[in-house]
Amino acid sequence: METILLFAPLVGSIICGFGHKMIGEKAAMGFATGMLFLTAILSWVMFLTFHGDAYTVTLFRWLESGSLSTDWAIRIDRLTVIMLIVINTVSALVHLYSWGYMDKDPQWKEGESYKPRFFAYLSFFTFAMLMLVTSDNLLQMFFGWEGVGVASYLLIGFYYRKPSAGAAAMKAFIVNRVGDFGFALGIFGLFYLTDSINFSEVLDPHTAKDLSKQTFMFLSWEMNALEVITFLLFVGAMGKSAQLMLHTWLPDAMEGPTPVSALIHAATMVTAGVFMVCRLAPLMEYAEFTPNFIIFIGATTAFFAATVGLVQNDIKRVIAYSTCSQLGYMFVAAGVGAYGAAMFHLFTHAFFKAMLFLGAGSVIHAMHHEQDMRNYGNLRKKIPFTFAAMMIGTLAITGVGIPLTHIGFAGFLSKDAIIESAFAGGPGVAQYAFWMLVIAAAMTSFYSWRLIFLTFYGEERGDQHTHDHAHESPLTMIIPLGVLALGAIFAGMLWYEDFFGHHYQEWFGTAIYENHATNHVVHDAHNVAKWVKVSPFVAMALGFILSWLMYIKFPTAPAALAKQQSALYQFLLNKWYFDELYEMIFVRPAKALGVFLWKKGDGKVIDGSINGLAMGIIPWFTRLAGRVQSGYLFHYAFAMFLGLAAIITWFVIGGTY
Repeated sequence: METILLFAPLVGSIICGFGHKMIGEKAAMGFATGMLFLTAILSWVMFLTFHGDAYTVTLFRWLESGSLSTDWAIRIDRLTVIMLIVINTVSALVHLYSWGYMDKDPQWKEGESYKPRFFAYLSFFTFAMLMLVTSDNLLQMFFGWEGVGVASYLLIGFYYRKPSAGAAAMKAFIVNRVGDFGFALGIFGLFYLTDSINFSEVLDPHTAKDLSKQTFMFLSWEMNALEVITFLLFVGAMGKSAQLMLHTWLPDAMEGPTPVSALIHAATMVTAGVFMVCRLAPLMEYAEFTPNFIIFIGATTAFFAATVGLVQNDIKRVIAYSTCSQLGYMFVAAGVGAYGAAMFHLFTHAFFKAMLFLGAGSVIHAMHHEQDMRNYGNLRKKIPFTFAAMMIGTLAITGVGIPLTHIGFAGFLSKDAIIESAFAGGPGVAQYAFWMLVIAAAMTSFYSWRLIFLTFYGEERGDQHTHDHAHESPLTMIIPLGVLALGAIFAGMLWYEDFFGHHYQEWFGTAIYENHATNHVVHDAHNVAKWVKVSPFVAMALGFILSWLMYIKFPTAPAALAKQQSALYQFLLNKWYFDELYEMIFVRPAKALGVFLWKKGDGKVIDGSINGLAMGIIPWFTRLAGRVQSGYLFHYAFAMFLGLAAIITWFVIGGTY
């Protein structure tokens, strides 16, 4: 079953991508979609029946070089099966959704064959993601890591005729290379120090304890080996999961079709970094600096992305920054040692965020591919099913539930678990994270309800013709919204005890390691003060009330406030000017260096030398050689005898016969 689950998407991708001309486009797309639904069903069967410790299914020997010995194997444990249902469920529903969304796409001309290629890319992405989460060693994980990078490049730039799509794909690829370089260095360092990259050896707590005692010199600095390795590995997670400083690719990735946004940038690829940190928990548990750095970056990212989401007008970009912010929550949980809470929010987030993205796609589809929320308004009666789905997703992401109980939408339970864990993380950076997350929760509520009010309430804005012809999406787009809505409502309540309850350690088994001598976060989180438990709900309520006042009660207030606080508004609208800063620090100097090497190095030095040689010395030699050419046969015979005499003399003097 494990092998079928892993390779079915790859088979679907190959058949759809290369065989659609033989079996027909619809048959190829149907085959690829069927393979994904097969893997989704098998994933749920495995998730619901898995009760044991980790085991591996070895497929074949992969690499054998010196002391490096790795198998291509499938590792199955609780972390793996959680990721399997997230990846395959969302991917299967996205495949089904794409049947409706990608039909008669305005980016393509009549008769162009683009849908099989799109479905093949989706299936290939799913296969690469499955390779990542089922890996049994770091090299195999890196293979999947790079595979999803290639797939995301292809999907983000799917509309290759749009310059903005090509630029966004290139940006995502380059920014992720920065993170991947750190990830690769971490793998090299771990192999250098432990002589292994297999999880069975490098994730042994004794290995982590030994590494924490080793140091090395770098530029006269004595550095702890474990801190350096865990930091480099986390840099890889920062790139893939769009954390602050390596986050700039995520909003631009919205240039891809909306199903791509739901699949890659909401539920699967961007959570790979969180999964990796939880997988490497034994290493993180014995480090000191890196977990604190993870907490700081996660909390700051959650706050930063929430502030930017407040003022965005593109419906997909609002949800994209929301994704960036929610990933920050997950990293805070992993940093304080509440790995179960991090995976819990990853699990619930997949349902409601994929539904929000697909719901946004349904709105865009109804509004003839208009994405600016300022041109929406009063759509709830035109697209009632989409409206219901978006409402459920908003209730989930903002954290609506009954305080001090385990009753509420999925995001209510998982987000509260993280905020309580941050408070229980002790003084210092964990307290900073607690307050940043509470403030971010208020802002999340504000911009989420802002999206609802601007889209579905108020007066109709923009092109009246577009509003008049707005219609509900086809069933292939509505059914995935309904399935995801079930997860957004019930996933938190059904699995709270397993992910974050008092017996979660038995449920996770050996998949997650905690150093019981120092890590008591989950136990302490259940005993925090009531005001801590209630604070996310209060923040959510304040955000909702403020959003209602500004966009329903006093709809002219946002424009007036933006005009009054124009500097702050522009700062947030321009995303804290990170892109402009990187343009000035990295892009322009790189371009200037390239132009210098092109014009000075290549043009003047290399071309000048070659041209000078061609125009100066070589003609002199050719003229000299031309004079030797007399045209008399006896002159050439005489030259041949002289050459032969010289060769014989050389051999005689050299003693060689």
